[in-house]
Amino acid sequence: MVFSYFPGCTLKTRAKELDQYTRASAGALGITLEELPEWQCCGAVYPQAKDEIATKLSSVRALAAARDLGRELVTVCSACHHVIKRVNGDLRTDADIALRANNYLALETPYHGETTVLHYLEVLRDRLGFDRLAEKVVRPLTGRRIGAYYGCLLLRPGREMQFDNPEKPTILEDFIRALGAEPVIYANRNECCGGYVTLENKPLAVKKASAVTASARANGAACLITACPLCMYNLQRNAEGDLPVYYFTELLAEALGVKEAEKHA
Repeated sequence: MVFSYFPGCTLKTRAKELDQYTRASAGALGITLEELPEWQCCGAVYPQAKDEIATKLSSVRALAAARDLGRELVTVCSACHHVIKRVNGDLRTDADIALRANNYLALETPYHGETTVLHYLEVLRDRLGFDRLAEKVVRPLTGRRIGAYYGCLLLRPGREMQFDNPEKPTILEDFIRALGAEPVIYANRNECCGGYVTLENKPLAVKKASAVTASARANGAACLITACPLCMYNLQRNAEGDLPVYYFTELLAEALGVKEAEKHA
């Protein structure tokens, strides 16, 4: 399986582990992630103004590049996935946005949302299959109670993201089971951690992040996993208590037996 891969800016800086363990685990699973050449920042935040075009153009370039290569486009960062998936929907469903974006970019072949955008978790679930993933596990995480933290960006808006049920998601819990661990269901797993207000309202960020970790801990979680660098930062820096938080790809690499090799690479 070969996919185009959009790592995004944060995975080249503060979230290098998310990228490194993604690549290592993909290699162990026979998945090839070909990084797009000359990609640019996705824009980080999806613009709410309907007439905002400029901040969507880098996502359109990435989508068009994957289309031209004839591949599905894989993301890992929750924020990148959110922006690129929604921009792709805009180009597919809104003729005015598509016209303006294509006029700006003057692509040889205009882009109209042809690329399929997948989060790496969707690759594991829908392309590889969690049953097949379980067969590849060489170091099962037996006995570990792990809480899945979804946050906001993967799930909402549900009609546009189509990632999982935004109220009752299961993909991360099924992923945890495939690794041999026990998923912990807790109330705040799909609630906002407050990451976007960290600079403007630190006490609120602390309150929101602490509510997540307290809920997980009260239900017996020994750690949390996430796909979002912003959530990772907020849960590590602002949440009260000492509940460990990992990128989901780190535990995946551990279960596949490639974590240590990547750690010392």
